[in-house]
Amino acid sequence: MTSHSDLANLIWQIADLLRGPYRPPQYERVMLPLVVLRRFDCVLTDSKQKVLAEFERRKGGKFEDDALDRILNKASGHRFHNRSPLDFQKLKGDPDYIHSHLISYINGFSANVRRIFDYFEFGNEIERMREANILYLVVKEFCDVDLHPRAVPNEQMGLVFENLIRRFNELANETAGDHFTPREVIHLMVDLLFMEANDLLTKEQFTVRMLDPACGTGGMLAAAQAYMRRHNPAANLYVYGQDYNKRAFATAASDMLMKEVDHNGAGENIQFGDSFIDDKFDGQQFDYFIANPPFGVDWKKQQKEIVRRHEKAGQDDPWGAGLPRVNDGSLLFLQHMMSKFEDVDPKAQKYGSRAAIVFSGSPLFTGGAGGGESEIRRWIIERDRLEAIVALPEQMFYNTGIGTYIWIVTNRKAKERKGKIQLVDARESWIPMRRSQGDKRRKIGEGKALEGDDRADEPDQIADIVRLYGRFQANEKSKLFDNEDFGYTRVTVERPLKLRYQMTLEDKARFLDAVPHLLDDIQAIDKALGREPHCDWNAVWASIQKLLKKLGSRWKVPEEKLFRTVFTVRDAAATPVKKGSGFEADADVRDFENVPLKDDIDTYFTREVLPHVPDAWMDRAKDKVGYEINFNRHFYKFTPPRKLAEIDADLKKAEDEILRLLREVTE
Repeated sequence: MTSHSDLANLIWQIADLLRGPYRPPQYERVMLPLVVLRRFDCVLTDSKQKVLAEFERRKGGKFEDDALDRILNKASGHRFHNRSPLDFQKLKGDPDYIHSHLISYINGFSANVRRIFDYFEFGNEIERMREANILYLVVKEFCDVDLHPRAVPNEQMGLVFENLIRRFNELANETAGDHFTPREVIHLMVDLLFMEANDLLTKEQFTVRMLDPACGTGGMLAAAQAYMRRHNPAANLYVYGQDYNKRAFATAASDMLMKEVDHNGAGENIQFGDSFIDDKFDGQQFDYFIANPPFGVDWKKQQKEIVRRHEKAGQDDPWGAGLPRVNDGSLLFLQHMMSKFEDVDPKAQKYGSRAAIVFSGSPLFTGGAGGGESEIRRWIIERDRLEAIVALPEQMFYNTGIGTYIWIVTNRKAKERKGKIQLVDARESWIPMRRSQGDKRRKIGEGKALEGDDRADEPDQIADIVRLYGRFQANEKSKLFDNEDFGYTRVTVERPLKLRYQMTLEDKARFLDAVPHLLDDIQAIDKALGREPHCDWNAVWASIQKLLKKLGSRWKVPEEKLFRTVFTVRDAAATPVKKGSGFEADADVRDFENVPLKDDIDTYFTREVLPHVPDAWMDRAKDKVGYEINFNRHFYKFTPPRKLAEIDADLKKAEDEILRLLREVTE
């Protein structure tokens, strides 16, 4: 069996025919649809004559459109068909009119396939290749590529897609991560998703549904189904996905059609559109969710609809929790997924939902108490939905070298996990790539190579991580926490305002420029208080009020504020300014303390704050509860500095070596 990389290389060589009329970043516009078209052509080969005979028999009859499609699909033995007498081999027979024959051939497919090629926008590329006189050459080369399922099983075909898409995006310098996730990361996510699914893995005809709201080319959904085929072929895992990238959607939709995995048989499991403002699965619930949403992508275009949804949502709706900052919509995908969680009600045969999603480090801690991100984390944790977070090695993804994390979110935690959150450090579980692919220089070992896989046997690091996760024990690489351990109260710490009063000629002139009608009052104050500094604003203002009353003058509040602003400065040695029964707070020295939820706030304040600022107090009316997950802090290992004697010895050794080299030069 040809390996997926060899097959991808063969197809890649055909892409060289496009050079000239197409720039390399544009190759995918032709190659992806042609790969899909050739795959369809090979899949339908065995039943082609049967479909043509059935079409001739039904032509002009009472069945047409969808009804005729269903009849011909049945004849083909698949959920799609092609009623054109043409195929790839016959397309070679008329080079002069190959463009019209190719269009006719595509139009001969059932409606679900024609829709896919509409999203590929392949008609434009056919015309472009015709004008450049390369259409026949490209089609002719594809005739020699055998993509029949007997030669290239579905899982191999998925790896071919992955290989080609990565190459195309590297050429285009675009974010390959928008389209697919490294294979081993998907395998790990799927293993973590299904590790609690004993019923799913043992019962025959057990049926569950999975959604990927940012499915790209469908790699995650395909991996989930491959997992199910290996562990329980009798179970039914129906997968659904949505994506707003036309070519990615078309690739995923065609892949799912060929694998015949859609629930309704109409090729509708993969949908095109923006999951936030055009949710094709609105009102539906799913058992499992999996996603790798793009990192750091803004949601300005969807902002109006998302804000409206947030404002309408109740407290028990994840959309009501809060909204992340507009320049990173990653957490929106998690909210979207949680809004489709199934309730837990065994009597109604509802067993809850489980989600795995890849994030960068930002959603762990971005946003302070009361901010959108913190409020989303609070909603998840206080409702006991966050089961675990697994830290992945850096340099794992094709388009970024940053650290990434898998969140496992569920409303059906196992009994021993209730009220707990597990952090798993898998950052050292990697092996080097034989050859870097974009920013990807590392991978997680997947164990023994499967048949048809071109990789060598590797350590099974995925199994090691899953076992570490499943044991649910505290050790060097796995930490267990109570939900409350990640929460804190943000307490406002105030200190008194201390002002020194002094009138100078410059300040006097500045004040009177703004309020010249107060000249007589200012002159009287100047005469009464003099030009010396006064460190007790309370006494100064009492004297001024008494003087103004005697003069029969009433100042407006803005005038009083302006007077204090112009004629006072902060002075740590001054007397605190009184306000009511206490003191006026100085906003310039206001501070905040994040007090862990498990700590008594008054005790914490007495222990941590008052010894340093004895005149401070807390404004508890401004308390805010926040949640953050500082992963690095929990796994930090202190490395003691080297002893000075060791450093001196190394320096002496280096000096001696330099002197030796200099002597060799001068001798």
